[in-house]
Amino acid sequence: MTEAPGPLRRWVLAARPRTLPAATVPVVVGTTLIRPETINWGNSVLCLVVALSLQIGTNYANDYSDGIRGTDEVRVGPFRLTASKLVPATRVRNAAFAWFFVGAWAGLFLASRTSWWLLVIGVTAVLAGWFYTGGPKPYGYYGFGELFVFVYFGLVATVGTAYVQHLFIPTRAWWIGVACGFMACALLEANNLRDVVGDAHAGKKTLAARLQRKRASWLYVICAVGVFAGFAAAGHVVVAIVALLAYFPAARLAFSERNGRELLPMLIFSARAQLQLGALVSLAMIFKVSL
Repeated sequence: MTEAPGPLRRWVLAARPRTLPAATVPVVVGTTLIRPETINWGNSVLCLVVALSLQIGTNYANDYSDGIRGTDEVRVGPFRLTASKLVPATRVRNAAFAWFFVGAWAGLFLASRTSWWLLVIGVTAVLAGWFYTGGPKPYGYYGFGELFVFVYFGLVATVGTAYVQHLFIPTRAWWIGVACGFMACALLEANNLRDVVGDAHAGKKTLAARLQRKRASWLYVICAVGVFAGFAAAGHVVVAIVALLAYFPAARLAFSERNGRELLPMLIFSARAQLQLGALVSLAMIFKVSL
């Protein structure tokens, strides 16, 4: 029997650190997109706080909602606070609210420095994070999780960060946002492919669960191709080609005969690919190298 993690480590694990590149990379890329020599570091830090707070808050909210529904009873993925019963469900819910509160305050400060319209986007982001698996009819249970991830951890995070630098949006920010959105979706598919059996058993109808294990593998390929297309359209052809190579190990696992816990490395490969590609395209923009 696996020993339960300690009081601090269990909270760290439940924050799902391997998913945090989905929040970090689009902010870093969006920051370096417009004249790196004139970066507004204050606004960039606020964007990072908002993105990470919403990501961690959403992860805790999912832990709470899935846990009280019993969805995590047969899950084979990372440690869950609520399902483990090591932490009261109300504490997990309050932790989610606390992180949403941190993100809201950072967003309020950012809006006061740039545009109050950001508050509207921020409110929708918090609501989307909670109702992903929370509420009477969570949209994540009906196959709309990819849409949430693509919009908020792709377009909103990347384009929003670019906008708060100099209060305008360059065209290529949208294409970079598309690439970041598909990278975030690749992380989601790595999770959903692993949990196909458990989700189907619990009535959680993700796209992967609807398509079932073999056909759902193509969802991961679509994400990788989307990353390629986004970077290529933004003018980063070399990065686009590297993206296909970076996602190949995870894609090979997706089409293997492995199931459940055996697919855990997919999340590691996907997170690593997102960090590598984010670093590569950011360095290319900082040093104005044609990649």
